[in-house]
Amino acid sequence: MEDIFEKIVGEYKVNEISPLVLNPGRLLLTDSCLYFQAYNNIHPDPVMVIKNKEIEDFVRKRFLLRYIGLEIKWKSGKNLYISFQNESDLLDFLAKTKKLQNIKLTRVEAESMALKWQNGKISNFEYLMYLNNLADRSFSDLTQYPVFPWILTDYTSQEINLKDERVYRDLSKPIGAINSDRLEKLKERCEEMDEPKYLYGSHYSTPGFVLFYLVRKFPHLMLCLQNGRFDHPDRMFNNVGETFKNCLSNMSDFKELIPEFYDDSSNMEFLVNSYRINFGSRHDGSAVNNVILPPWAKNSPKVFGKILREALESDFVSAHLHNWIDLIFGCKQRGKEAELADNLFYHLCYEGAIDLDKIVDPAEKLALEVQISEFGQIPKQLFQKPHVARNLPQKLLLSPSSVSHQTLEFDNIMTYNAHRDSITSVIFDRNSDTVISTSKDGILKCYSIDERRQTRSISMGSSPLSCCAKIPNTNVLALGSWENNILLYNSSYGKTTETIPAHEDSVTCLCIVEEMGILISGSWDCTVKIWKGFDKIDEKVFRLSNAMLASCFLEDKVNCLTYKITEDSLQVVIGIETGEILFWHIPKDALERQSFHTNFEEPTVFLKHPQKINSLSFNCDFTKLASSSQDGTLIVSDVSTGMNLFDRKFTSPATDLCWFYDGLEFLLLVNYVGEFLVWDLVEGKLKFRKRLMEGPLTKVLVLPTKQMVAIAGKDERNYKISCWKLRE
Repeated sequence: MEDIFEKIVGEYKVNEISPLVLNPGRLLLTDSCLYFQAYNNIHPDPVMVIKNKEIEDFVRKRFLLRYIGLEIKWKSGKNLYISFQNESDLLDFLAKTKKLQNIKLTRVEAESMALKWQNGKISNFEYLMYLNNLADRSFSDLTQYPVFPWILTDYTSQEINLKDERVYRDLSKPIGAINSDRLEKLKERCEEMDEPKYLYGSHYSTPGFVLFYLVRKFPHLMLCLQNGRFDHPDRMFNNVGETFKNCLSNMSDFKELIPEFYDDSSNMEFLVNSYRINFGSRHDGSAVNNVILPPWAKNSPKVFGKILREALESDFVSAHLHNWIDLIFGCKQRGKEAELADNLFYHLCYEGAIDLDKIVDPAEKLALEVQISEFGQIPKQLFQKPHVARNLPQKLLLSPSSVSHQTLEFDNIMTYNAHRDSITSVIFDRNSDTVISTSKDGILKCYSIDERRQTRSISMGSSPLSCCAKIPNTNVLALGSWENNILLYNSSYGKTTETIPAHEDSVTCLCIVEEMGILISGSWDCTVKIWKGFDKIDEKVFRLSNAMLASCFLEDKVNCLTYKITEDSLQVVIGIETGEILFWHIPKDALERQSFHTNFEEPTVFLKHPQKINSLSFNCDFTKLASSSQDGTLIVSDVSTGMNLFDRKFTSPATDLCWFYDGLEFLLLVNYVGEFLVWDLVEGKLKFRKRLMEGPLTKVLVLPTKQMVAIAGKDERNYKISCWKLRE
């Protein structure tokens, strides 16, 4: 030990994992150091010593389909990849490290790689490497080596045009399903099998396949794998075109590629017999030497790698790569979706197929471990829903002004005392550049941004006001109250024109669908109602039409709602107390018939938060939905696939959120501790954070004509609204 006064905290039997080698040893945790001592004398370090204060991170990994692997990283940039005897030992080790004050993990919260990839901030290569790492694939473990797709199909032409879609592989199909004739034969064989059935008895990534490609770079590993011999010369990796052809036609060859094919920063040395090894001669008498490249590579490994990388980063691949991700890492990896996608492998390839911890017989356990490694392992499933597609260059949200935003700064323009109690809603009237607010004090207030003065303050009664919406092209406001009513107030004449007993409990949220002339209301009575619209009685009076067009009953209180209009339907998005976000699809033609309907489809669950939904909002093109909940979770989801693009867990929950645009997409948040946060939703980075008030902030919205942000909250004893402008 380093110090005779060290106290032993824990001791474990582990295996150091390196390509094809499991090196057994002992892991010893003390109050000052972490030690690894191999049981043999072939390890370069008789005892590896890592000081606790140097440890940077612990990353859990799956090894042989069991969660017993751990990668230990320390500040020098080195790492140690080990596997424990069982998961309980691993959890015990991690629990004990948390109690040591000198182990301070410097784990940086990962930025949203899916967002960065979708918006073109990282390459396809970088994103695939990220997914492989996230799915427990490792260069140290040949049983779980990173997997990359075959991209090109033309390996015979003298020249290749990467703008021609015909040279690319169909990324929506597994490699075994591209050849339809072979697939039919595989399906026939599958039908004749006993359970569990499978299409592909061979996997797309095994130690043998990895070393098939890397034999020239790591010949010693191939010798280790095959008991001191190289493979038969005719079965070696001799020709790229022949290998691809074999992967399309052979009934037992379905292998994909490895990252080395696309790493154009290397010298592509795995293609060159730089050690001048005698691998023997093929059946035609030709010696096995360097890998034969396609004619368009001009016999240059560097040119070959450069073209493959360009193909990987091409617009065609960018537009379709999400389909391959679904097959390997996502929703089509297993289960019914895998069957429908012709992506079914031998059962031992899947996690959960067998519980090795319950097998007592060491010989049986070893045999199964060998089988698992030889058959190949499906990566850890990362996505339960379809993966989002990448934005092509013409869709990227980029502008010269926004690219320069390394940081954002907002300056306070004005602040005014607005109410005597918590502010429940804030809206902006573009026509008059007026901020309109409601509060639990039952007062409606209007504040002119240009004149910087309050223009109206009206007591609507003793009951709290909960929400507000402005009827387009009028001076009429729709107000929701805790007395279960919707009030119509004409601000031009200072008159309440109608009081509608709309719900059986407090009205919590209102939305006016300007395009269709209808009003949507939500309530704590667990209902959402759609109202026919507004009738103009005279210049002073507008009334809500008596008829409801639709209503739905939910399992819990409605806290917030928004909407999206598609070509044929109105989609109402509802956030409820249980934490569910529901999509309610209503056909347009049914609403246009102007009569009440009850036979609509029930709302479907789009997303589930752990606790009640505080706020939700669509971005400008309705492709993303941002939502926050009371447990502190923030999620930005892709609307078309349901995939979570970005999520964060905050100590203080976001009370409200909205979107802001300055060439790029930004998400504005306010929270219970008075903070205002701005997230860049192209890269998933926090750009601005400032505490504005002592108490909670309750509302945030953008004033587009003024290029300002209005924020409502409590500062000491006062309930205020402050306006902030982005610094040029």
